Amino acid sequence: MIPKLDEYKEKWGVFSDTSIKPGLASINNALKLLNQPHKGLNVVHLAGTNGKGSTLTFIENIARSHGLSVGKFMSPCIVDVHDQIQINGIPISEEEMDQIFNLFKKSSISELLTDFELLTCAAFVHFNKNGVDLVLLEAGMGGREDSTNVITPIVSVIPSIALEHTRFLGNTIESIAKHKAGIIKENRPVVIGDLPPEAIKVIEMEANDKKAPLYRLGKEFLVDLAIDGDIYRNDLKGIQINNLKRFLLGNHQGLNMAIAITSFIEVANHFSLRIEPEKVLEAVANTRVPGRFEEIIENIIFDGAHNPDSAEKLVQTIKQQFPNEKIIFIIGMLADKDVKAVLSILETISDQFYFVDFSNPRAMNAEELVMLSNANEKYIIEKNDSLFQKLNSKGEKIIVTGSLYLLAEIRQQFLSRK
Repeated sequence: MIPKLDEYKEKWGVFSDTSIKPGLASINNALKLLNQPHKGLNVVHLAGTNGKGSTLTFIENIARSHGLSVGKFMSPCIVDVHDQIQINGIPISEEEMDQIFNLFKKSSISELLTDFELLTCAAFVHFNKNGVDLVLLEAGMGGREDSTNVITPIVSVIPSIALEHTRFLGNTIESIAKHKAGIIKENRPVVIGDLPPEAIKVIEMEANDKKAPLYRLGKEFLVDLAIDGDIYRNDLKGIQINNLKRFLLGNHQGLNMAIAITSFIEVANHFSLRIEPEKVLEAVANTRVPGRFEEIIENIIFDGAHNPDSAEKLVQTIKQQFPNEKIIFIIGMLADKDVKAVLSILETISDQFYFVDFSNPRAMNAEELVMLSNANEKYIIEKNDSLFQKLNSKGEKIIVTGSLYLLAEIRQQFLSRK
């Protein structure tokens, strides 16, 4: 469910399927009817389990600091559908979306696509119409059969790989890696993060088959993480940037930053730009990502840890930032996630959980979450002002986590009290 998308569909009589249907045949047919708006776009294509959004935002800020106009397509939304399509940080407007849906109606693509495929087409039309220099394109699920995989990118980026969407992608790291590796294209470079060995093997084979230059974190480029400033090193390209200070906390964000810098080096080569370290420093320091260890109001932090890998990273960051402090979790999860594993990881640092229902057809209800939790203190809480009435913070750190859809649904409620 994509908030407000249905309003445009009903207004313009353009309909799409709410289900997930991997494959490229339908979107390719629709794009032909739309006169191929994706052709000619300069794209960075990102796929992976975690870290896509943060890596994308680092790239966006670095690119804009070097004078490029940047369109980005990402998911899920923070507030509603408009967030998912942006140019230079500005979400697509209602008027612009109306114009696109009018085009959809005239082009007879109604009922050909899923919701995500329809939105992918909308992004391509918007970026093409506005002539952006660079497009940052985040795969929705997997990669090889994802609707975004109809482009030939400047560079492909895979920050991480872990078990996810096993119903569609398979239940092994190798099978999931094969889907992610599908975004690698002939003779186009690929940048990867700290992946499991079995995933690296799959990526290396795909890159070799496609004659795609491969840049691996810890091999072709490095990052030294330090409290007083990270150091990025890329001996292959003769680039070193010192004293990188991030607003985004956690070691994993340092790795995402390094992946982003390496990716932008390929973008800079494409546009014949010179990398300016001072601009990279400023862009990194100014990078913010909603729902990534984001302190909404004092002592209340949002982080969308929705699978075991991201839960582990959240726990590591909490230990780094709040040693020996009491932690309280507010959590809601999608039922198709590895809920039990996520809870077990979070329960290593807290024994107090509040479970909440939210509006998504895939959401697990709070009663089921309580049954799966091994915490001694576990409660169900309403998704309204009672969150604040019942959790009168006395110095405890309250972490709102789980589904990004939950965070999107209640984020404005928290911000309105800021």
